[in-house]
Amino acid sequence: MRDVAIVGVGMIKFGRYPEKTVPELAAQAALLALKDAGMDMKSVELMASGNLYQSNAMVGQRILQIIGQTGIPIINVSNACATGSTAFREAYFAVASGAYDVAMAIGSEQMGKMGLLGGGGMGGDPAYSTEGVLGSGLMPAVFGMAGVEHMRKYGTTQEQFAKVSVKNDKHSMHNPYSQYQTEVGLEDVLNARVVSWPNTLYMCCPTGDGAAAAIVCSMEKARQFTTKPIKVAASILTSDPWTQRDLTMPDINTLTRNAAKLAYEKAGLGPQDLDLVELHDCFATAEILHYENLGICGEGEAGRMVDEGATSIGGKIPVNASGGLLSKGHPLGATGVANVCEVVWHLRGEAGGRQVEGAKVGLAHVIGLGSACTIQVLEKV
Repeated sequence: MRDVAIVGVGMIKFGRYPEKTVPELAAQAALLALKDAGMDMKSVELMASGNLYQSNAMVGQRILQIIGQTGIPIINVSNACATGSTAFREAYFAVASGAYDVAMAIGSEQMGKMGLLGGGGMGGDPAYSTEGVLGSGLMPAVFGMAGVEHMRKYGTTQEQFAKVSVKNDKHSMHNPYSQYQTEVGLEDVLNARVVSWPNTLYMCCPTGDGAAAAIVCSMEKARQFTTKPIKVAASILTSDPWTQRDLTMPDINTLTRNAAKLAYEKAGLGPQDLDLVELHDCFATAEILHYENLGICGEGEAGRMVDEGATSIGGKIPVNASGGLLSKGHPLGATGVANVCEVVWHLRGEAGGRQVEGAKVGLAHVIGLGSACTIQVLEKV
């Protein structure tokens, strides 16, 4: 396997674009990534396009109709919330294998105000339908119950979960790509309408539209395009191992723990080496659980990390300096590539007012219940 570098990234501001099509949104991000890399489509040898809601609509081919049909292979990817990050992994392996020298990954989605499953659910399976056997909507209920279980085991409080939202809202104030750039106080978060306790409205990610793109190439070729190549130290994808667990309580922890173990082994690094993390905070409860799942703190210590400001910019290990899904937004297919873009900007020192100073190693994490988990470990070279 060859070393692979990211040489270009691009992202549009997440929001709502009812006047645009998915390929138009994706094309904007792709052109930004090409400009960032200092290349055109003639240099790209393969493209992986991630989109969930239009997974049967040949989105990748429609993007190239806008930015240049060069006849290259296109892989259209659908993998729950990990759709975009799985597309990135496909581009990474295309280059790492030696089959191609330059590949592009694009993640895109147009959700508007639809829920996380868009009302369609998982092919009619009652365990994964919008209501399902959970009775109150799959995603809010799963992450609400997971938070309650953490409270039961470790004494975590609703206020600690709410502080995650306050932190991420504050970070988003310096992110021009964020869907929301509004600072919200702790009392406002706690007093907002309850969606699935302990998560209130401000502790749930918004839905919307967005796109992001990343261009990877072999490390030996990277210097042709950039003076700041970012090495992909690990690109990992896992799914749930079989257990006899109750289907009414999907496991959101094992996926990430297994992926983190493999990622650290592949990268030859550990959680102590990370300078920043962009993780899947679809709900405030999820962020706290993933501190422990990713090994950036011990079991039951996540609530205290938030209290101490350890995961804020300027703290020991900044998490979701972008504002996270809670503020940046969560257009499903775009999220995984957007997380990669954010880490790249920090490692290059290009993140503006939210810059994590001196960042050399970053981790991008996405989990898709259904199930899929991706982790990308990126390293400044």
